[in-house]
Amino acid sequence: MGPLGRGRTARQFLGPKLVKLTGIIGVRYIIVRFVVFLTAALSVLAADIAVRRDGPSFRISGAASSAGVQLFVGDGDVPPVLGTFSNDGADILFRPRFEVSKFVASRMVVNGKVFHFPAEKQIQERTTFVEHVYPTASGIPANQLKFYVQFSAPMLRGEAWDHLQLLDAQGKVIDLAFLEIDQELWDRDNRRLTVLFDPGRIKRGVLPRDQAGAALEEGKSYTLVASPNWRDDRRVPLKQEFRKSFKVIAEDRTAIDPAKWTVSSPKTASREPLIIDFSESLDAALALRLIKIGIPGQTVLAAAERGLQFVPDQPWPASPVAIEIDTALEDLAGNKVGRPFDVDTFDPITVRSGRGIVRLKIVPKP
Repeated sequence: MGPLGRGRTARQFLGPKLVKLTGIIGVRYIIVRFVVFLTAALSVLAADIAVRRDGPSFRISGAASSAGVQLFVGDGDVPPVLGTFSNDGADILFRPRFEVSKFVASRMVVNGKVFHFPAEKQIQERTTFVEHVYPTASGIPANQLKFYVQFSAPMLRGEAWDHLQLLDAQGKVIDLAFLEIDQELWDRDNRRLTVLFDPGRIKRGVLPRDQAGAALEEGKSYTLVASPNWRDDRRVPLKQEFRKSFKVIAEDRTAIDPAKWTVSSPKTASREPLIIDFSESLDAALALRLIKIGIPGQTVLAAAERGLQFVPDQPWPASPVAIEIDTALEDLAGNKVGRPFDVDTFDPITVRSGRGIVRLKIVPKP
């Protein structure tokens, strides 16, 4: 008896299995042919489809309907964005609910075909620059308290100490010249930075000054440098490097005395400027804020912040006009009205601390 069994031929033994196998192969063949046909059909349908950006919308040409249209913004597995469809002649317009930036990659799927919109390279022009550094004087006292760095546009916080340096005449960096605090001292618009010298190297009789010496030495020249890599709030670097060179003069440890100021008397019924000569450079920001004239008008500081000019909005009255000076006003070394910044231990104390108002009076000329 052979392996096929008694009385069974090979045809009889394999027949049912061949029929089953042939059926499976046939079904798979039909499926494969259908997929090939469907793919070819979709390719033909999509071949004439075009997608392009049209303002805030995406213009789809050659699609029969919006049923198979989806927009994805960003890379990876992201959900389609919401929006509205409209017809513009034979084209379909898709307007996302929120406009898609050209600087972000996106892709649109139409009837299975993917149209890619790569992110455009964002090239922003360097436009921000340092407008001024105060004080603007070419000579500043050896016990200078601060600088103001004024920019033309808002700046990015947290980068100041990486891009601001003080150099000596040989171009060597003066280490630890400034008080590098984490909470940088910006104004509310992020356009003006207050840079404080380390008070420990200004005040007499304290350890940092005794050990490291004063940051500035009388008779020597220095340069304040703002790096062109300092970024504004767009994260774009500055337009150019900024340098302010200056010479150091003697320390100033004398309190401000408004009684020694020279004050002009403008003509009554005119809008002549009132001119005040401080006889020294004052803190620019404080001078504009803490010196007030008794009538409305515009105030500008004179050269080197050694005085101010006030132009009234209306002609001067015949009656006296008050000038109010807040005693928190400071000069370049931090000396206030009636009170020096640093009092020597052996000097007699002749002033009281505290804040108040000193008043001057002008009488316009007839």
